[in-house]
Amino acid sequence: MEPLDFKNMNLTVKPPAAIYPFCDDWRNTSEGSALHLANIFLFFGFMGNSSFYGLLYLFSCLTMGFFCSTLWAWSDNCTTDSFLWSFALLGVCLGQVLHVAYRLKSVSFKREFQELYSCMFKKLGVSLTHFGKIVACCDGQVHAIERDHCFAIEGKTTIDKLSVLLSGRIRVTVNGEFLHYIYPFQFLDSPEWDSLRPSEEGVFQVTLCADNACRYVGWRRKKLYLLFAKDRYIAKIFALVVRNDIAEKLCSLNDKALNRSGQRYDIRLPSYCHMTGTELEKADVFLQVPMQGARTA
Repeated sequence: MEPLDFKNMNLTVKPPAAIYPFCDDWRNTSEGSALHLANIFLFFGFMGNSSFYGLLYLFSCLTMGFFCSTLWAWSDNCTTDSFLWSFALLGVCLGQVLHVAYRLKSVSFKREFQELYSCMFKKLGVSLTHFGKIVACCDGQVHAIERDHCFAIEGKTTIDKLSVLLSGRIRVTVNGEFLHYIYPFQFLDSPEWDSLRPSEEGVFQVTLCADNACRYVGWRRKKLYLLFAKDRYIAKIFALVVRNDIAEKLCSLNDKALNRSGQRYDIRLPSYCHMTGTELEKADVFLQVPMQGARTA
């Protein structure tokens, strides 16, 4: 048997025909614009934040983006896998839009609480979820005070809650002398609240009387302290707004207080302010600062 002559034999093998056509050329048709629009929606969608409205914006843009991507993939025979993924993600994002919209509707509040949130808590970045816990702590109740009725009486009313005025005006007096007014979205009893520890009890040292019909919201001390123990973030928010309210009240008192000679009286240093050097020498109120290294007898 003679050996095979491979050099003279034609062993050229033709490649098998492709089952699917090759997609080498970019088609300049309207389907390509859907892909560009999908990516634009995705780009703007990922700029949303983590708030309720931010999540609603995020998933709405993602839904539109994956919808456009699904239309583009449907028009091309070579993108079956892309169509399936885009359609699945479209369903997930649409479900998230409905879920966030339902949660947003479930945390809606009364008009008074909406105004309270906008004026006091929204600027601090408090979410609606945390504000919902704050509202639930007061059972969502708004109380009313008739004109010339007292919210607290000096030396008699116990300090058992923390309250914020929602409407009207409260007049604060001590021993029958006018101190200042309390206006809407200011605390009624922030100095009394801050002066007591959770285990302490006390009574008001001032009288709070309504100049006109007022409405306010109040949180019971024990219930509010339980909320603080569960959520430290809410505790920090209340500490901030209460002490800021106290500072504003002190500044308003400082602007109105006058001494016997008619000069403005600084409540921060009542013993030393607005006194000349001669008066200080007569009063003998110079502070003695101990020298470092001094020995005591």
